[in-house]
Amino acid sequence: MLGDSRRWPIAAGFAGPLLLASCASEPPYYGPTGPDHSTGYTDLQLDQRHYRVSYVGDSQTPRTTVETFLLLRSAQVTLQAGYAGFMFDTRDTKAKTRYYWQFNGWEGWAGWGAYRWGPAFEDGYSVPVTRYEAYAEIVLLTDAEARKEPRALNAQSVTDHLMPLAMPSAPSPATH
Repeated sequence: MLGDSRRWPIAAGFAGPLLLASCASEPPYYGPTGPDHSTGYTDLQLDQRHYRVSYVGDSQTPRTTVETFLLLRSAQVTLQAGYAGFMFDTRDTKAKTRYYWQFNGWEGWAGWGAYRWGPAFEDGYSVPVTRYEAYAEIVLLTDAEARKEPRALNAQSVTDHLMPLAMPSAPSPATH
C-alpha cells in the first residue's frame, strides 16, 4: 500500500492530461442523426406546409445550443421546401437527466473502485448528466404570408445569422 506522500505524484500524473483534454472540447455536432450520430437533427414533413423538426444534443451540448440548432434547422427546411418564412406552431425543449454514482473506492485506491454495496458506497456522490432535446412543428409561409404574420421568421435571415454557430471556427491559441 502506498503512503499518502506517494499517492499525490501518481494522482497528479493522471490529472494533467485530463486537464489539458478538458481545454480542447469539440464543438457540438450539427448534422442529421444516423448510425454514426445519436445527436443531431431530424425532420419529417407532415403535410404540404407543416414539418416536425427536432434536435438532440449530447451531455456536453448546452440547452441554448440545442434550441439554436432547432431554429437553424427549421429555417433550412423552410428554404429547401421553397418558402420564405416560417412560424412555430408548437415548440418545446425536454431535459433528460441520468444520475451516475461516483465514490472514493477503498483504501489504497482513492478515486477508483468497483461498484458494490458497502462502506465504500457511503463515501460517494451522485453526478447528474443531462441531455436536451428540442422539437417543434413549423408552418411554412410564403413571402406575402410572412409579411402579414408578426410571429413569422425570415428563413434566409435566420440561416445567415445562425449558420456560423454550427460551423466549427478556427482553433484559437491555447490559453492554458
